[in-house]
Amino acid sequence: MTEKILVVDDDSDVLDALTMVLESRGYQVITAQDGIEGLACLKAEKPDLMILDLLMPKMDGFGVMKELRDPRWAEFSEMPILIQTAVREKDSRRRYELETGVALGADDYVEKPASPDILLARAKKLIKRKQEV
Repeated sequence: MTEKILVVDDDSDVLDALTMVLESRGYQVITAQDGIEGLACLKAEKPDLMILDLLMPKMDGFGVMKELRDPRWAEFSEMPILIQTAVREKDSRRRYELETGVALGADDYVEKPASPDILLARAKKLIKRKQEV
């Protein structure tokens, strides 16, 4: 069975790069460019992992994670979330945003630009952990 990964990011270059890297390792990739589209894809595709950007238009990554805490989304409670973000402000603000993301239910995070090897290793680890549950 091919694992399915949903990548939610408003930067089309990031979506293209992640799709290429993940597909090269045999993953099926679904993409969305904002949180609203991401939630719709989540319902339709039921991915094994979501890679989520925090800073996006319409609905950001924080909004997505808050929405997923609602009982209506209970079927996705075991789906791992990997935050990938490029917060280009002070390190303290970046740390705050990443810690906030983890507090909201993210399983792991990487900072952009993440090397393909790091991203693949984290994705593989999270999907494997989900399958063991």
